[in-house]
Amino acid sequence: MDEEKKAIIEALVFASETPLSVERIAEILTGTDKATIDGALQQLTTDHEVRKGGIQLQAVAGGYQFRTRAELGVWVKKLRTSKPMGLSPAALETLAVIAYRQPVVKADIDRFRGVDASGPLRGLLEKKLARIVGRKDVPGKPILYGTTRKFLEVFNLQDLSALPTLRELKELQE
Repeated sequence: MDEEKKAIIEALVFASETPLSVERIAEILTGTDKATIDGALQQLTTDHEVRKGGIQLQAVAGGYQFRTRAELGVWVKKLRTSKPMGLSPAALETLAVIAYRQPVVKADIDRFRGVDASGPLRGLLEKKLARIVGRKDVPGKPILYGTTRKFLEVFNLQDLSALPTLRELKELQE
């Protein structure tokens, strides 16, 4: 991979507000195959890891995004004036049910939680961590909910398969 294309790919990822997929980069860099782009992204990831600078290139939410190194987060928090997105325990419970059971109807969320999830669900929709993914093909056609790309970004997940399994969660509690 020539250095100019590598620099272009780095600039595209840097300028993108959301994780940038290999497919989208290929649309922009016409004539460049996905394997070449993927190789450049791997080189950039390694370059940033070796340099140990303030940022790193991470694969997240089906694409690539520059992120602050985790151990430097305390310094970035001092810079930021806005409060980070907070989620109540009820919202976290509701989001967990959606993440692990999606697509899921509200009645099932209520049943798993044992209480009405209307408030937390509304908040998750407003924060764009959950979304309406369709309607269930049963009488009444209830709304189905699922997670969003923003959910993957916020929780630093490449895709839903990166969620810990129930067995892993139990081991953490022990």
